[in-house]
Amino acid sequence: MTREGNDGSEGGDPDAEGVDGTDDPHGSDDAEDAEDTSTRLPEFGEVWVYESIVRALPGANLSPTAAITLQLALFEVGVLLFAWGYGLWNAAAAGTAAVFVAAVGSYLLLRLGDSNRTLDAPTTYTRLLFGSSIEVVLAVLAFIALVTHLFVYDPQHVGETLPMAQWAPIPIPRSETPLVTALFGPEPPVPVVFLSLLVLWDVCYRIGVSWWIAVVSLYGELRLPLPPESGDEFRRIDYLNVAFALAQLVLVPFIRDRPALLLAVCGHVLAVFVVSGAAVAISYRREAA
Repeated sequence: MTREGNDGSEGGDPDAEGVDGTDDPHGSDDAEDAEDTSTRLPEFGEVWVYESIVRALPGANLSPTAAITLQLALFEVGVLLFAWGYGLWNAAAAGTAAVFVAAVGSYLLLRLGDSNRTLDAPTTYTRLLFGSSIEVVLAVLAFIALVTHLFVYDPQHVGETLPMAQWAPIPIPRSETPLVTALFGPEPPVPVVFLSLLVLWDVCYRIGVSWWIAVVSLYGELRLPLPPESGDEFRRIDYLNVAFALAQLVLVPFIRDRPALLLAVCGHVLAVFVVSGAAVAISYRREAA
């Protein structure tokens, strides 16, 4: 036994056979880990809340793209069915515009999410963007403000002149009928209001994502050590975000006589444009330095 242990052929160090790497029991595990890292799905802290919900649903084997497409198709079918069933074709155009904004937002949400996850960015950037879920807080605030306006502020102040509207570059007409009544009649059908609020929540969530992307983008340019070689990718994200903000202007024809809503939508688009534009300008200046 002593001789066999000394020559290392049978009783020596069991790790000696793996020195050259040919029989290393950990070699295959390392290769598998590397493969898993390159092909793994994003974790919950690396995706938008919407994507996390889709993946967490038991029995739902849909990709985020398929789930969003199905959701938006159901929205539009619901809008048309209710318009036909209740004779609300006036509201159908506004509903379709809202579904369009949600569809554009969904597409860009996936594009922006994938683009941000593949960036060579500091961990702090990714945690702020995805892990904080601040976009949900912003979406909730926007949705609460919208519901309050539709069902409280608008009926109480319909036809009044909004002081801030005087600063608008063009005159803003005023409606004498609350928006909910103008779209759905004096006694709005409950299913129609339910679907409308559901679609509006979807729009508000995507607006919240847009806000947060703009803020994190500017913060990253000002405070985080972003790699200069990734400048083009960061700017492309800002451009996509501005494109989504501009797409929301399709709602303007339906709220042109609602000063508060009109100023809110246009102010949001302007804010995203300014913040994202500042991030792009700082990015170019950082590369030139």
